[in-house]
Amino acid sequence: MSRILALTGSPSPTSRTEAVVERLAVRLRGQGHRVAVTPVRELPPGALLAGDATHPDIAAVADAIASSEGLIVASPVYKAAYSGLLKSLLDLLPQFALDGKTVLPLATGGSLAHVLALDYAFRPVLQSMGAEHVVQGYFLLDRLVTMSGGDVAIDPEAEPTLLSVVDAFSEALHRRARLAVAS
Repeated sequence: MSRILALTGSPSPTSRTEAVVERLAVRLRGQGHRVAVTPVRELPPGALLAGDATHPDIAAVADAIASSEGLIVASPVYKAAYSGLLKSLLDLLPQFALDGKTVLPLATGGSLAHVLALDYAFRPVLQSMGAEHVVQGYFLLDRLVTMSGGDVAIDPEAEPTLLSVVDAFSEALHRRARLAVAS
């Protein structure tokens, strides 16, 4: 059983990004993983903006990353990159905080023009932080996600591909666990 930490970088309390990640967390739990979702907006803003990596809540996230085998990094796309909120957290982590981790980048946005953010914004920072394996990411158009009450629905045209990407992430973690047992 792999431990996965999902970081969501949306500042919105009604975030489509976070709703999608919560739904994917249920799927991953059903595949034998332990998944915790951490909305970065719930971390203390003063600590994030002041760069206080010693704040107990920031240190707890760093510890959760260190004890996880997998990481989901999800954010809406703003100005062709992940959110500044997410960046403020990533900037506080140790240089190689993702060393040995399998990472799934996910992005949401209003235009297909933002799809390149996965390869030109997410992937470089994740690799620079030492991620062992950054699996294929996924970009989901905002208009393909609808929320009603506490429920989230993903357009039937987009959902199979998204789930395939998540399943590949899950399999990468299972493969890693099997290799660790075998060695």
